[in-house]
Amino acid sequence: MYQIAIIFSVCWISQVIEALLPFAFPASVIGMVLLFLLLCTGALRMEHIREKSDFLLSNMAFFFVPAGVSIINYADVLRSSAVQLVIICLVTTVLTFGATAWSIRLTLHLMERRGRK
Repeated sequence: MYQIAIIFSVCWISQVIEALLPFAFPASVIGMVLLFLLLCTGALRMEHIREKSDFLLSNMAFFFVPAGVSIINYADVLRSSAVQLVIICLVTTVLTFGATAWSIRLTLHLMERRGRK
């Protein structure tokens, strides 16, 4: 219960921060940044949340079921935009692969340069 309380507290605080901001910003991103900062500063240790965060990550697909089912409500919209959606999916997939390849090459280059020093 302690680990779930920590995770939900971070989520709740991120919701509060989102409500206080004068511009739109996703609470989920705020929560991830907040959790990252807590872990980096040592205010929170991995042992405090490891078990429940591992459980949530291993069951992540379950959380997408409601969103996937609600797509059925918009089948007519999807049919009318099918070509555009396929093009967008193909272009973004290629861009993602390219960005991943570039970042891996950059990382390997930096690691190699660091190894020479």
